[in-house]
Amino acid sequence: MFAVMRLVVGVGGAIALASGVILLATGNPGFLSLLLIGVAAVVASLWERTRYRSQASEGSSAAAGPGGGEPRGALEPRFSPTGEVFIDPASGQRMRVFLDSRTGERRYRAEG
Repeated sequence: MFAVMRLVVGVGGAIALASGVILLATGNPGFLSLLLIGVAAVVASLWERTRYRSQASEGSSAAAGPGGGEPRGALEPRFSPTGEVFIDPASGQRMRVFLDSRTGERRYRAEG
């Protein structure tokens, strides 16, 4: 669902951006709002991340794990569990934070 929404926002932004450029070229004063909306939508669709996933998981196009976190399976050994636990408001899943103490990178996994 997030991928589809990202695509819809990105395509809509690209259309708004192209329309703004066309209006700019024809001298129409309404170009600025379309350019700003188009740029904002394209940037948001490219930079938006899906919940609690790492960049490695996000880039692999693998399905998200429970609660939107990392997929099930073993994390790299450099990650150790922390005492930080929270309930994901969207899924109701209990999530645990894992930390690479060397780099500060965090990963989120559903518990249970």
